[in-house]
Amino acid sequence: MIARIWHGRTSREKADDYLEFLNQRAIPDYESSSGNRGSYVLHRLEEGEAHFLTLTFWDSKDAIERFAGPDIETAKYYPEDEDFLLEFEPTVKHYETYSTEG
Repeated sequence: MIARIWHGRTSREKADDYLEFLNQRAIPDYESSSGNRGSYVLHRLEEGEAHFLTLTFWDSKDAIERFAGPDIETAKYYPEDEDFLLEFEPTVKHYETYSTEG
């Protein structure tokens, strides 16, 4: 299984609205993709900004490619992101996962 992690920032004032957007638009998009095993949004307030991490789990790199396109290292954005994000980080990180559970 592969974990895909994306980071984004909004102003503190837009944090609640962006979290709602992620839960209404982005998470359902991730989870409707074949090979997605789960999705989480982490966020924290830091001074005048809100930081968001999306943590998604995938069966394989092929599953990520079906979701994100041929260059899986490139971040996927939605048109609505322009209303919220302070910058558009170009890439995401992927990690192989390991579990002690059977």
